[in-house]
Amino acid sequence: MTIAVVISVVFAACQDNAVSEEKSIAMTKKEMVKRGGYLVNTIGCDDCHSPKRMGPNGTEIIPELRLSGYPASRPITKTNIDVLKKGWMLLSDDLTTAVGSWGQSFAANLTSDPTGTGNWKEEQFIKAIREGKYKGLDNTRPLLLPMPWFVYKNLTDDDLKSIFAYLQTTKPVKNVVPAPRSFIQL
Repeated sequence: MTIAVVISVVFAACQDNAVSEEKSIAMTKKEMVKRGGYLVNTIGCDDCHSPKRMGPNGTEIIPELRLSGYPASRPITKTNIDVLKKGWMLLSDDLTTAVGSWGQSFAANLTSDPTGTGNWKEEQFIKAIREGKYKGLDNTRPLLLPMPWFVYKNLTDDDLKSIFAYLQTTKPVKNVVPAPRSFIQL
């Protein structure tokens, strides 16, 4: 086999895989919710969007606050700006807020409550993840670090639709997350 034939076969195989990844998979609503739950549980959404406490085995999610973002009732502590000026980023002990050169960001409420994603449309959710737009709306601020939307944007449409379907089935938690703070406000 010549090198040209091998390259052609590999190229064709890659093209076939790329096309098959783009094809939508027909799923029932129940299957979408199940897949979305699997994705939320494996790609780390709880890491930042779920408040945590120390338990007997270390950090654990507070079940009644799961995916509700930074608790609005929690005081915002003063930040040591000297550390930030040295190029460091700071995270709260439960990872629901981060401070860096952009200022301070707070993990969003992803629950099905209207203060979360409860009144979002599927298209908004996809736009938020694909384009890094706050609430998936045009002419809004970008999603802030440490939200890795630039990685999650590579999920398939079916994956994003499934995640959204799952989030719409979560227990609603009323929690208006604070607005981001600029570096000057710290």
